[in-house]
Amino acid sequence: MRIARFSIDGNVAFGAVEGDKPEELVLDIIKGIPFADFELSGTKVPLSKVRLLPPVLPNKVVAFGRNYAEHAKELGNEVPDAPFAFFKPSTSVIGPGDEIQYPSFSNELHHEAELAVVIGRMCREVPRERVKDVILGYTCANDVTARDVQKREKQWARAKGFDNSCPLGPWVETDLDLAAIAEGITIQCTVNGAQRQLGRTSEMIHSVEDLIVNITEAMTLLPGDVILTGTPAGVGPLNVGDEVAVTIEGIGTLTNKVIKRG
Repeated sequence: MRIARFSIDGNVAFGAVEGDKPEELVLDIIKGIPFADFELSGTKVPLSKVRLLPPVLPNKVVAFGRNYAEHAKELGNEVPDAPFAFFKPSTSVIGPGDEIQYPSFSNELHHEAELAVVIGRMCREVPRERVKDVILGYTCANDVTARDVQKREKQWARAKGFDNSCPLGPWVETDLDLAAIAEGITIQCTVNGAQRQLGRTSEMIHSVEDLIVNITEAMTLLPGDVILTGTPAGVGPLNVGDEVAVTIEGIGTLTNKVIKRG
């Protein structure tokens, strides 16, 4: 099931996305929230009539860096022995179609296409065999990074946590499974239609299971929290006016435009 969060006539709701052709997609409005038992209402709205929002509003976004060897290499970094985590605040999250505002304190903005894991239930100290039970589904993410600031400052809070730096969407896909991700699904990033990144999740150094086991040893994850699993090689610059799109096989495409911060 594809679960979207959307706004219509000033009201916010969740809905199940139905259909295959983009022009024919409809939302069956969900009774309740997707983090508990819910029913489909049978009330359907064309996707073209609503505004898609970030599919979840996470309490926290836990991101893992240098989880693809070629990406670490292209930036001159060594691959860490253990998962390497950092945070993006909830205020960094935007949805499909929302604008990425170029931060005034940076001159080198980069895209980073990533598979995002959406947590479905409160969990802590999750054993590997139970990881699948705490996942609601998966979505597309762009870990937008002020690369010059990241290089200059020892902490990444400003470089990766600024407003609008975590586009998520277009919806949460619940039918992907860990086996398919381990076997490899395609992650692609284009800028103005030109391909910049192309990788597969099978190239991840640490698996989704590794990442969730690692972070839940330290902290509790809440429903709607998001795990970013790292980016493949090919990261590069974004400029004002660019349209950046992250496409993940089996999920969909997340598109955002870069504007001048004003």
